[in-house]
Amino acid sequence: MHVTNQTRVTEILLLGFQDLLHFKMLFLFSLPVFLIVTIFGNILIIWLVASNSSLQSPMYFFLTQLSISDLLVTTNIVPNTLYIIFNEGGTMSLSGCIVQFYFFACSEASECFLLTLMAYDRYLAICNPLRYSMLMNPLVCVTFAIISWLLSFSLELILLISTMFLQFCGTNVIDHFFCDLVPLLKLSCSDTTFFEMEVLIMSVPCCFIPLLSIAVFYVYIVKAAIRISTINGKSKVFSTCSSHLMVVSIFYGSLIGIYMLPTKGKSMTVNKIVSLLYTVVTPMINPIIYSLRNSDIKKVLKKKKACCHYNIGMGIVRIRILLQI
Repeated sequence: MHVTNQTRVTEILLLGFQDLLHFKMLFLFSLPVFLIVTIFGNILIIWLVASNSSLQSPMYFFLTQLSISDLLVTTNIVPNTLYIIFNEGGTMSLSGCIVQFYFFACSEASECFLLTLMAYDRYLAICNPLRYSMLMNPLVCVTFAIISWLLSFSLELILLISTMFLQFCGTNVIDHFFCDLVPLLKLSCSDTTFFEMEVLIMSVPCCFIPLLSIAVFYVYIVKAAIRISTINGKSKVFSTCSSHLMVVSIFYGSLIGIYMLPTKGKSMTVNKIVSLLYTVVTPMINPIIYSLRNSDIKKVLKKKKACCHYNIGMGIVRIRILLQI
């Protein structure tokens, strides 16, 4: 496409939720609550795992990495979204918009890899229990986590560099609350055919292979569970996997709803609401799902709570003694 006689875009105007202005106060109240709960919940998970020897296992190590990924996507999206909603629209530089998308894409890719590692961990624990300790030793877990993060940032860096070479001209308006790829590409006056092919190729290692791997691991897990003769044994297998399955279903369900289903006839308002699901809601409910449905974490929480009450009580006693003196 020719870019002559068209103004080159250097600033992006994000409209946010101007089609839902009657819900403005609801957004301004609920999003800070979601942000605080997300930060507190994920930091709590990281702290509990790091400070308790009973949670020093591969499953909980990968859970802390998932919490870091959730913190990355939330802190990247929500604060700027609040600013846009409050001002009924907001501007940011084109480079800032692209960088926001880069970190968003990195966090989503890392979540795909980490959910796959968590499924692999459950597969080994259930299907190969005798070799589990050897195959998932601490060094292997740390190596897997580092590879996941490096792959996420490296693969998305390729898209970042390709995006920098695109020309953006004409309109600078994005009808969204953050810089997502599809609305950003609509502003480009370059030929995006090669770039779209690149995105499709990148989605294979970042999204399709992890999802397929998770499905394969759970096929073997279900087969192993069927072979267990006792009801208690079967229920134990499914209880250890249910939290992970819930997170995978919510995460991939929202991604498929946005990026894979046909866009014809689907309103932008619906897209924004679904986008809120995986940028705001999912990072918040992940630690809630794992803490409420996990007996080990609930035991540690009760222990910490009792210890906290004891320390507070002892502190009050010491203050009373000092006052009496």
